[in-house]
Amino acid sequence: MIYSKRLNQSFFFKGKGAFLIEIIQIVGLGLIATFLALIVKEQKPTFAFMLVVFVGCVIFLFLIDQVYEIVRMVERIALNANVNLIYVETILKIIGIAYIAEFGAQITKDAGQGAIASKIELGGKILILTMAIPILTVIIETVLGMIPGT
Repeated sequence: MIYSKRLNQSFFFKGKGAFLIEIIQIVGLGLIATFLALIVKEQKPTFAFMLVVFVGCVIFLFLIDQVYEIVRMVERIALNANVNLIYVETILKIIGIAYIAEFGAQITKDAGQGAIASKIELGGKILILTMAIPILTVIIETVLGMIPGT
């Protein structure tokens, strides 16, 4: 009962239409920035690119509170399930690396630098694999421990 009461007050149950309003704001800002960038691009392409980067950062900052709430909720679920928080933190870091690498690669692609964007993506993938090795090791050890005779 207490858990369901907290869940109703949490991030996922903000109120009717809260997420609809937020996505409308994000899409509206993105569309306005796109139209402005298209208009300005003819006269001042560097200003148009800076506008696109700025709006991308504003949208990212707009979502920081939601990301924080998601992280808090995942940590609470992990604590209730008695999962080691080191693994949860590692998975959250991996997700963060993936999003940041994607964001950086998209901005780099917008600037017309596809080769650099692919290197950013490669770097993100290598960092993700490096961080996942301890988790993969635990999974393999657990599976081997379940096999009789090992």
